[in-house]
Formats: sequence, structure tokens, C-alpha cells
Amino acid sequence: MRRLKFIPTIVVKYLMRFFYGLFSVLYKVDGKKITFASYRSDKLKDNLYCVYKEMERKYPSYKRNLLFKQFNSSLTGKLNYIIHMIRACYHLATSRYFIIDDYYIPVYLIKPRKNTEVIQLWHSAGALKKFGLSTIGKPYGPSKDYLKHVKIHSNYSKAYVSSEGVRKYFAEAFGMHKDQIYPLGVPRTDYFYSESRSINVREQFFQTYPEIEGKKLLLYAPTFRGKGHYQDIFECPFDMEYMKDALEDDYVLLIHLHPYMQGKLKLSEDLTGFAYHIYEAYTIQELLLLTDILITDYSTVFFDFSLLNRPIIFYPYDLDEYRRERDFYYTYEELIPGPLVMDTESLIALIQKNKFDTSKLTRFRNQFFDHQDGRVTERIVEHIMNN
Repeated sequence: MRRLKFIPTIVVKYLMRFFYGLFSVLYKVDGKKITFASYRSDKLKDNLYCVYKEMERKYPSYKRNLLFKQFNSSLTGKLNYIIHMIRACYHLATSRYFIIDDYYIPVYLIKPRKNTEVIQLWHSAGALKKFGLSTIGKPYGPSKDYLKHVKIHSNYSKAYVSSEGVRKYFAEAFGMHKDQIYPLGVPRTDYFYSESRSINVREQFFQTYPEIEGKKLLLYAPTFRGKGHYQDIFECPFDMEYMKDALEDDYVLLIHLHPYMQGKLKLSEDLTGFAYHIYEAYTIQELLLLTDILITDYSTVFFDFSLLNRPIIFYPYDLDEYRRERDFYYTYEELIPGPLVMDTESLIALIQKNKFDTSKLTRFRNQFFDHQDGRVTERIVEHIMNN
């Protein structure tokens, strides 16, 4: 029965290998072709966007190709994704550099050609939640039977991470040698080092939402809970109506969900003027730049936000369950650089008091970011192109 379970996976694997082999026979590797690929989004964004724009600026003679396709679990969606994977095989077979930012299954189903480098620009900073091969044996992780058919996180030539201290965890998660993992930073964090960009996004935001100008911005950015591409239901773990009654004179609540969760939230009319679900008009980096206080759980956006030296409140309402399902590389309670609360009343009290110790935040930031100069993208691009 277990073998029957993996028949679709096996069929797809050998289908991809066939097309990759065919394209490898028909075409040479183009020494000036760079492909950017992701299934996290249908458009270029975050780390891939930063590297793409820098390569466009510094290496205009190189051809840049985009492969972006969010997975849809409907029958039509699956068929469309198989077509996308066949296209991916062509670009894998013909690109000098193939750059991704997350799990990307076509990479694991083939053996890359000698002149192709597969580069992982992992989408999260630091190291908190276990992922990849670190989760074998956990409910969240891949089964040993699945790994017999698909060697996840294989075939990377190199990966880039935020600090020396996390290299060992990425080596474990990717099954790579530490020497293939470079602590040069996270490209998207360069966004925080441009004063003009900060001014522009603030002006644009308050033109869009003039009714909240002058109020402090709370941002709730929870992690994704789920094993596939979707989280069926999103329920806010704290009482937003209660928060509105207590805080609406001075604060508004912005909510930004993971890309796989963004269609899963509807706010009641009672929250009008206090709670705003932001998911298309502004990126998470733009929202972090605007935010006065971040509220999160296990989402690694708090690593990025630590660079801004602003308060973070942690609301890990399902901590024990999450630890059993997935676990962490560090002891969560000891690592987090801010207060931990488990109920709405305590959350409101912290916000109203508005007295936060940032000394732990400074130590945390220095632990997880070796480079804090706004030049990460430049550094990584030069390393890719000249190393």
C-alpha cells in the first residue's frame, strides 16, 4: 500500500527526468542565462527581486528568465503545475545559474549538468523553525519513504544565510557541507537602509489610508501553519474586538498573512477603522518599515524586524503543539528578543504600557546578522558571478 501511495510521485519524477534529459541533449548550457524560480509567488519579490535588480544593473549582458508559479491543488492546477515543471526542466538544462528561494521540486528530481549552478536564497532569515531534513521523524517533516523517491533540498551548489552561527543548521536542513553555505546576509534586508525609500513608502501608505495617519501601527504577522501549500482556516488567536475597544484611540492593527494564507481572512464590520488586512498593495518589508510594534509567533519576520530596533511581542498560543509538530533549532523562550504573552488582556497591557527593553534585541540582531550595512545584495551578486 505504501508503494501505491507514491506512484504519482514516481511517475512525475521520471517524467521530469525524461524532459530534462531531452533538453540536455537538444540544447547547451547558456553561459549567460540566469533563471529565477519560485512557487511562493506568481511574481518577482523579496530576495529574488533584490538579486534580479542588482544583476540587471551590474550585468546587463546576461539574460534573466523568470519562473514563478504558485501551486493550486485543484485538478486543473496540478496539470498546469506539471506543465510549469516541464518548462522548469528546460530552463534547468539551459541556465548557467538557477536561483530559488524555497523548496522547488524540479531541482530535486534531476541531476544538474556540470555547468549549471543551483543557488538557494532561502526566504527566511536566521534559524528558528526546523525545516527540510531537520524535520525527518516529525509530523511536519518528510517521511523516509518519500525521501527514497525525492531527495528534497538536494543539488544545491551554494546557499546564502544571515550569519555564521546558523550555517550548521542550514547544512543539516539541506544535507550540504558547511563550506557550501555562505553567511553573506539576506538580500531583502537592504530595504531597511534606504532613508528615501522609507519616506516614500510612508507617504504612499498614508495617502492610501489617510484615516489612520497619526496613529501607531501594530503589525500582526503570524507564521504559516500547515504542511502543504494551504492553511484551510485562519482564526486570529486573540480577541480583535476587545483590542479595538481598548486601543483604537491610539493604534491600528495591520494583519499580514503568509503567502499561502492570504485569502483565508475576513474581517467583521465591527473592526472597521481599527483592523486592516494588508496583502497585495504592500510587501512585508514595506509593512515592517512602517510598523511601530510587531506581534508574531514563530514567523521569522521578527529576525528582519530586529534590524529596525523596534519592539516585538510574541504570541505563541500553540507553542507546545508547534514544538511537537515541527520543533526549533533553539529553545524558543530563551531566544526570542521580546516579551511572551498568551492572552488578549496581557497583549493589550503590554501595548498600553509601551515600555520595552531593547538590550536583548541588540544582542539578538548581532547574533543573527553578520552584515548590517545595506549592501547584502551587492555582496551576494558579486560572490555568485565572480567566485
